[in-house]
Amino acid sequence: MPSIDSPQFPMWMLQILPVAYLAITFLQSGLDKVFDWKGNLGWQTQLFSKVPVLRGMVMPMLLTLTLLEVVAGALCAVGVVLLVATGRPQVACVGSMLAGVCFLALLFGQRMAKDYAGAAGIAPYFLVSLAAIYLTRG
Repeated sequence: MPSIDSPQFPMWMLQILPVAYLAITFLQSGLDKVFDWKGNLGWQTQLFSKVPVLRGMVMPMLLTLTLLEVVAGALCAVGVVLLVATGRPQVACVGSMLAGVCFLALLFGQRMAKDYAGAAGIAPYFLVSLAAIYLTRG
Protein backbone atom coordinates (compact mmCIF):
# COMPACT_ATOMS: atom_id res chain seq x y z
CA MET A 1 0.00 0.00 0.00
CA PRO A 2 1.52 3.31 -1.02
CA SER A 3 1.69 6.17 1.43
CA ILE A 4 -1.35 8.45 1.34
CA ASP A 5 0.83 11.38 0.28
CA SER A 6 2.59 9.50 -2.51
CA PRO A 7 1.74 10.10 -6.18
CA GLN A 8 0.86 6.39 -6.52
CA PHE A 9 -1.90 6.51 -3.88
CA PRO A 10 -4.71 7.81 -6.16
CA MET A 11 -3.96 5.12 -8.77
CA TRP A 12 -3.92 2.47 -6.06
CA MET A 13 -7.33 3.69 -4.85
CA LEU A 14 -8.60 3.55 -8.45
CA GLN A 15 -7.62 -0.11 -8.45
CA ILE A 16 -9.05 -0.96 -5.03
CA LEU A 17 -12.43 0.76 -5.18
CA PRO A 18 -14.02 -0.85 -8.28
CA VAL A 19 -12.69 -4.30 -7.35
CA ALA A 20 -14.07 -3.93 -3.81
CA TYR A 21 -17.39 -2.85 -5.35
CA LEU A 22 -17.45 -6.01 -7.48
CA ALA A 23 -16.50 -8.18 -4.49
CA ILE A 24 -19.41 -6.79 -2.46
CA THR A 25 -21.83 -7.05 -5.37
CA PHE A 26 -21.06 -10.66 -6.23
CA LEU A 27 -20.50 -12.05 -2.75
CA GLN A 28 -23.89 -10.66 -1.70
CA SER A 29 -25.67 -11.80 -4.85
CA GLY A 30 -24.05 -15.23 -5.01
CA LEU A 31 -24.48 -15.97 -1.32
CA ASP A 32 -28.10 -14.81 -1.49
CA LYS A 33 -28.64 -17.43 -4.18
CA VAL A 34 -26.95 -20.08 -2.01
CA PHE A 35 -28.92 -19.27 1.15
CA ASP A 36 -32.25 -18.60 -0.59
CA TRP A 37 -32.01 -21.16 -3.35
CA LYS A 38 -35.73 -21.93 -3.33
CA GLY A 39 -36.77 -18.28 -3.55
CA ASN A 40 -34.31 -17.53 -6.33
CA LEU A 41 -35.31 -20.64 -8.25
CA GLY A 42 -38.98 -19.65 -8.00
CA TRP A 43 -38.26 -16.11 -9.19
CA GLN A 44 -36.09 -17.33 -12.08
CA THR A 45 -38.66 -19.98 -13.07
CA GLN A 46 -41.33 -17.29 -13.26
CA LEU A 47 -39.02 -14.91 -15.15
CA PHE A 48 -38.23 -17.50 -17.82
CA SER A 49 -41.68 -19.13 -17.98
CA LYS A 50 -42.48 -17.29 -21.23
CA VAL A 51 -39.12 -18.02 -22.87
CA PRO A 52 -39.57 -21.44 -24.50
CA VAL A 53 -35.90 -21.95 -25.32
CA LEU A 54 -34.82 -21.34 -21.69
CA ARG A 55 -37.87 -22.56 -19.74
CA GLY A 56 -36.39 -26.01 -19.09
CA MET A 57 -32.90 -24.71 -18.30
CA VAL A 58 -33.62 -22.59 -15.23
CA MET A 59 -31.97 -24.92 -12.71
CA PRO A 60 -28.66 -25.33 -14.61
CA MET A 61 -28.59 -21.61 -15.46
CA LEU A 62 -29.13 -20.66 -11.81
CA LEU A 63 -26.51 -23.13 -10.64
CA THR A 64 -23.98 -21.82 -13.17
CA LEU A 65 -24.72 -18.20 -12.33
CA THR A 66 -24.47 -18.87 -8.59
CA LEU A 67 -21.10 -20.54 -9.03
CA LEU A 68 -19.81 -17.74 -11.28
CA GLU A 69 -20.98 -15.04 -8.87
CA VAL A 70 -19.47 -16.65 -5.77
CA VAL A 71 -16.15 -17.30 -7.51
CA ALA A 72 -16.05 -13.78 -9.04
CA GLY A 73 -16.84 -12.22 -5.66
CA ALA A 74 -14.24 -14.33 -3.87
CA LEU A 75 -11.56 -13.58 -6.46
CA CYS A 76 -12.30 -9.86 -6.24
CA ALA A 77 -12.19 -9.99 -2.42
CA VAL A 78 -8.87 -11.85 -2.46
CA GLY A 79 -7.69 -9.41 -5.13
CA VAL A 80 -8.43 -6.47 -2.84
CA VAL A 81 -6.53 -8.12 0.02
CA LEU A 82 -3.57 -8.79 -2.27
CA LEU A 83 -3.62 -5.23 -3.60
CA VAL A 84 -3.49 -3.95 -0.01
CA ALA A 85 -0.89 -6.45 1.18
CA THR A 86 1.40 -6.71 -1.85
CA GLY A 87 0.26 -4.20 -4.46
CA ARG A 88 -0.07 -7.03 -6.99
CA PRO A 89 -3.20 -6.64 -9.17
CA GLN A 90 -3.33 -9.98 -11.03
CA VAL A 91 -6.02 -11.72 -8.92
CA ALA A 92 -8.09 -8.53 -8.87
CA CYS A 93 -7.90 -8.40 -12.66
CA VAL A 94 -8.99 -12.04 -13.06
CA GLY A 95 -11.87 -11.48 -10.62
CA SER A 96 -12.93 -8.39 -12.54
CA MET A 97 -12.87 -10.33 -15.81
CA LEU A 98 -15.07 -13.03 -14.33
CA ALA A 99 -17.39 -10.33 -12.99
CA GLY A 100 -17.72 -8.99 -16.54
CA VAL A 101 -18.65 -12.47 -17.76
CA CYS A 102 -21.29 -12.66 -15.00
CA PHE A 103 -22.79 -9.35 -16.09
CA LEU A 104 -22.98 -10.60 -19.67
CA ALA A 105 -24.76 -13.76 -18.48
CA LEU A 106 -27.21 -11.62 -16.50
CA LEU A 107 -27.73 -9.33 -19.49
CA PHE A 108 -28.41 -12.33 -21.74
CA GLY A 109 -31.04 -13.66 -19.35
CA GLN A 110 -32.75 -10.30 -18.93
CA ARG A 111 -32.84 -9.70 -22.68
CA MET A 112 -34.16 -13.19 -23.40
CA ALA A 113 -36.90 -12.66 -20.80
CA LYS A 114 -37.65 -9.30 -22.45
CA ASP A 115 -36.99 -7.47 -19.19
CA TYR A 116 -35.44 -4.52 -20.96
CA ALA A 117 -35.47 -2.24 -17.91
CA GLY A 118 -33.64 -4.89 -15.90
CA ALA A 119 -31.16 -5.38 -18.72
CA ALA A 120 -30.50 -1.64 -18.91
CA GLY A 121 -29.79 -1.61 -15.18
CA ILE A 122 -26.87 -3.99 -15.71
CA ALA A 123 -24.94 -1.53 -17.90
CA PRO A 124 -23.47 0.61 -15.07
CA TYR A 125 -22.30 -2.51 -13.23
CA PHE A 126 -20.71 -3.84 -16.43
CA LEU A 127 -18.86 -0.55 -16.87
CA VAL A 128 -17.44 -0.88 -13.35
CA SER A 129 -16.10 -4.33 -14.29
CA LEU A 130 -14.51 -2.90 -17.46
CA ALA A 131 -12.90 -0.08 -15.47
CA ALA A 132 -11.59 -2.57 -12.92
CA ILE A 133 -10.09 -4.75 -15.67
CA TYR A 134 -8.43 -1.74 -17.28
CA LEU A 135 -7.05 -0.40 -14.01
CA THR A 136 -5.72 -3.73 -12.75
CA ARG A 137 -4.20 -5.00 -15.99
CA GLY A 138 -0.61 -6.10 -15.52
